[in-house]
Amino acid sequence: MLKLYLAGPMSGLPDNNYPAFAAETIRLRGLGYEVVSPAEINPEGGTWHECIRRDMEQMVRCDEVATLPGWEKSQGASLEVYVADRLGIESWPSATYTGAEVPTCSSL
Repeated sequence: MLKLYLAGPMSGLPDNNYPAFAAETIRLRGLGYEVVSPAEINPEGGTWHECIRRDMEQMVRCDEVATLPGWEKSQGASLEVYVADRLGIESWPSATYTGAEVPTCSSL
């Protein structure tokens, strides 16, 4: 099972954008992905530095990063995507994860 880290904007948004994180986490899990969400890592919040440290600790253990819309404008999500890239962890828009797997053709 592919383990995804969900990256997106939080700081300065209503409810820290938890509703968007929750909805996408539910959708991706419904498609069969294991999802690590910062909204679940930091349900009580904390300082930005405390949260990003906990988030990054989990992100580096994931197979890929799924990004929410607006991640490019987020200091934290941009840092997560940058670190993931430097570690060889691919990042894709979360909407591209559909659960459809392309079967490998073994007869060629």
